[in-house]
Amino acid sequence: MLDQIAGFGQIIIADLVLSGDNALIIGMAAAGLAPELRKKAILYGMVIAAVLRVVFAVIATKLLGIPGIYFIGAILLFWVCWRLFQEIRENIDEKAEHALEAAADETEGYTGAPRRSLKSALISITIADVSMSLDNVLAVAAIADGDTRQLVFGLGLAIVLMAFAATLIMRLLAKYPWISWAGLIVLLYVSADMLYRGVFDERTGLLALMS
Repeated sequence: MLDQIAGFGQIIIADLVLSGDNALIIGMAAAGLAPELRKKAILYGMVIAAVLRVVFAVIATKLLGIPGIYFIGAILLFWVCWRLFQEIRENIDEKAEHALEAAADETEGYTGAPRRSLKSALISITIADVSMSLDNVLAVAAIADGDTRQLVFGLGLAIVLMAFAATLIMRLLAKYPWISWAGLIVLLYVSADMLYRGVFDERTGLLALMS
């Protein structure tokens, strides 16, 4: 029971702290469009991010049983931790908050004649979302460790946060940076645990490949 509660708590923190760069890219791309296109860019950008998370989650559940995949996943998750550390130092959440607010305000951002199409903005958002969605799904899948309820919860929460509370979450993280640092600690713990299993687990570790 306590393990379940701890798992859900870790997933909530991971979803919160990993949503910053996603919100920043969507907000910046939308703010660069003419005002009448911004809401569409934000909506479509979030739909793209949601679809990518579902796709990556399905792939992740299929791959986690392969020997050695936990080791690879741990290395990737440590890279996510390094990126998150850099983002915290660069106040990425505050920048994301301002970008989303500018995109929502028709008097801010770019207000002239269209100089960029909605299609080109969405292509930029999709390319960036591939990496960010993979980061999010990898962290949630590692924490869930095969628990379908936790995986679905983490995936659903990430989508809901992006769709309905992105600006609020960015404001919260910008005001209370300790939440991001707590999230980094959680992800480092998950990465270390994943690395241990990726080496020593009898079923999915590197030792399983040698036996």
